[in-house]
Amino acid sequence: MFHAPDGYRRAPGPKAREPDPDLAPTTPTSTAPVRSSLLTAERPRPKTAPAPAASPGRDPFFDNAKYLAIVLVAIAHAWEPVMEGSRATRALYLVVYTFHMPAFIVISGYFSRSYSGRPHQLRRLLTGIALPYVVFELAYSLVRISLDDPGQPISLLDPFYLTWFLAALFVWRLTTPLWRMIRYPLPVSIVIAALASMSPDIGEDLNLQRVLQFLPFFVLGLVLKPEHFQLVRRPEVRMLAVPLFAGALGLAYWVSPHLALGWFYRSDSAQELGMPWWTGAVTTVTMFGLGALLTAGFLAWVPRHRTWFTVLGVGTICGYLLHGLPLKAAEYTGFFETHAWLSEPAGEILLTLVTAVMVTLLCTPPVRRALRWATEPDMEWAFRRDAAELGPKR
Repeated sequence: MFHAPDGYRRAPGPKAREPDPDLAPTTPTSTAPVRSSLLTAERPRPKTAPAPAASPGRDPFFDNAKYLAIVLVAIAHAWEPVMEGSRATRALYLVVYTFHMPAFIVISGYFSRSYSGRPHQLRRLLTGIALPYVVFELAYSLVRISLDDPGQPISLLDPFYLTWFLAALFVWRLTTPLWRMIRYPLPVSIVIAALASMSPDIGEDLNLQRVLQFLPFFVLGLVLKPEHFQLVRRPEVRMLAVPLFAGALGLAYWVSPHLALGWFYRSDSAQELGMPWWTGAVTTVTMFGLGALLTAGFLAWVPRHRTWFTVLGVGTICGYLLHGLPLKAAEYTGFFETHAWLSEPAGEILLTLVTAVMVTLLCTPPVRRALRWATEPDMEWAFRRDAAELGPKR
């Protein structure tokens, strides 16, 4: 999902099962039981069977945010092979990379707050996150083997390209009860991320370096409340987001020729990036602050009402997992090298538009239905029914 230590060497880059957009609310204030998605944890099931109350419906704000974030993810990936000759494109890339995955991760954490490890939640964790990880890790590995490196081994412990996010979400969600129990979870998670950035011997299994360095954003989502999202929707916050992003672009343009992209990918420690160990802690805290600020600015401009793309927010797992296949195929076959004009301004604009259209189509309901076997499988046959769940029915 990422460039350099991610996008080309090995990169990242949402879902467990997406709820029905017409029947299942995404707002955590609802008490109606829903099927969880990559960004929506499953709600507690009622202990009794009262008459069903009217559902308030999905909150379009979060579906809009997921769609817009996945478009930015795909566009940033498309910029990776063509941006080196353009300082402006590189600056835009740095700004987008500062907040696009943090925004996704914050929303994932927010909708994981009810996760407590109950049997039905563990089943959804396996079928909605672990299974897609295995399927698409194999898919991306086979594309690499067939088009680039026939001798490359397949390893489910070494996430390739954008599959890292599924592995990370699996780990984060499993640890949710622990973070909900700690008195000061966010500071603790920041300390863990800082320590990881100073530890070059963590290894590459499950891309643990990135799992730990992005952890504070997931924990931030866990500690957020509905009123915090109401706060970023206020008109004054929306206006403040304009100078915020203007300043971020100016800063990125200034530092882009000198700043190592590895800091944004979070796949390596400071020592592996050729920096002193202590810079890992400083950079981790700085990047978390910038990512949180720009995420708030991004959410401030997300539409609060239903739009033409609201329904596409339900299918972002398809857009996320599929958009990397044509991009990696183009990279392996030398498409970007043989079409050098894509590095020119007109080519970069065209590539941006084509990528945005592509990922939009990949989020549509027909694609989601076609991939349901891998992203939303109904595998009740594979699990024993839990006695606690059968009790009320008996």
